[in-house]
Amino acid sequence: MQPVMSAREIMEMLDREFPQIHAGGRVYAIDSVSTGQAVLRLTANELHLRPGGTISGPSMMALADLAAYVVILAHIGPVALAVTTSLNINFLRKPGPGDLLCTCRLLKLGKRLAVVECSLAGEGKEDLVAHATATYSVPPR
Repeated sequence: MQPVMSAREIMEMLDREFPQIHAGGRVYAIDSVSTGQAVLRLTANELHLRPGGTISGPSMMALADLAAYVVILAHIGPVALAVTTSLNINFLRKPGPGDLLCTCRLLKLGKRLAVVECSLAGEGKEDLVAHATATYSVPPR
């Protein structure tokens, strides 16, 4: 299934419907949207760091959840009421300094549920720092 929304259109919708994601600065960016996939970027600031200077677990979870939402919106259109019903994350290693990228793949897009898989890694790094799966409830279209 081809995307029906571009990265720019999704970001405009997020800015309009969820401006709170930018509290503390514009740290999230949509790098790309393609068939069955989206890549998001977190440029972490001091609000996202835990003692020791590593990106916090809640910040990584927020990135995975946002990436899941973006890949789903890209394929169903501007449906603000699609909501997370489950999110499972495994933290694999401590992220190093720099931007964190989340590649999120659409595993299933049904009439009522969407299932995605997200891989989080530092920019330019192959080793994952976290792996997440999420299920979203999709309202009738």
